[in-house]
Amino acid sequence: MSDARRTDAVLLLVALVWGSSYLSAQTATAALPVLSVLFARYALSFLACVACLALIAGRRGPLRPRRDEWRAGLPLGVTQAAVLVVETYGVAHTTAANAGLIISLTIVLTPLLDRSGHPGGLPGSFYAAAGVCLLAVGLLMSGNGFHAPRLGDLLMLAAAGVRAAHVALVGRLTTRRAVRPLQLTTVQTAVGTALFLPATAAGLPDLLRAPAATWTQLLYLALFCSVFAFLAQTWAVQRTSASRASLLLGTEPVWAAVVGIALGGEHLTALTGLGAGLMVAGTYWGQAVERGHRHRTMSATAGEQTDGTVPRRAPALTGT
Repeated sequence: MSDARRTDAVLLLVALVWGSSYLSAQTATAALPVLSVLFARYALSFLACVACLALIAGRRGPLRPRRDEWRAGLPLGVTQAAVLVVETYGVAHTTAANAGLIISLTIVLTPLLDRSGHPGGLPGSFYAAAGVCLLAVGLLMSGNGFHAPRLGDLLMLAAAGVRAAHVALVGRLTTRRAVRPLQLTTVQTAVGTALFLPATAAGLPDLLRAPAATWTQLLYLALFCSVFAFLAQTWAVQRTSASRASLLLGTEPVWAAVVGIALGGEHLTALTGLGAGLMVAGTYWGQAVERGHRHRTMSATAGEQTDGTVPRRAPALTGT
């Protein structure tokens, strides 16, 4: 396998793992309270990150988080925990397919919150793509017919907004700073573990007595959907173009629907099937418009200005 195909395969694997996380979270929350699931996911992720740092430190010397990584990791740990709280409660009250499709709204919501790469605003076609996504959300919420939205779908809609704010904050706190992915992830998982421990301390005996099948889901969420996916994404993005990486990672909602239907026994009605198609099309369209507009803006301002100063480059849209 060539290096390019190997990189593409890793990115697709990351998208598949993230897409499957919704069914795993749904299965785990059927056996344990949501906050217990989140504490276990964070604690296991933190232990895995510490083990990775210890392994690398034996070869390269001390690799403790630096000041910039603490400064970014502390607030990002809080916002990431907020994302997972809303998202996991949402998954517990809707289908895994719907959860993965609705959360993909993050792709079109993030540029609306992070305007650093879009001076003068986004083109009208981006808002048209966002409108297609909103129509898709309405169809996904309709189920077998139009009715009051389900709690889980509304929570996933809120999760998409919170995740978009988190992604925008990642860009602001990490751009042009010496922040290493593993150390930043370690700080974030430590923050999440500390936040969820007080709320779940009384339920720790039940967590420890959870069946092996539930612990399998918890380990999968922590080791594969969190630690592995993030580090693999970082490794792959460094070896390909941002456009190609975002295209492959953008297949996450497709995998969420496939896993939910194939393994979770879920079904798509005509309306939800149409909504799924519109959501994928709208997010891809919006992503392409935003990326093209950002690249044109950066190209137009690249090089020296007439006064001899070098303009500050806008950070690229950070993926999730």
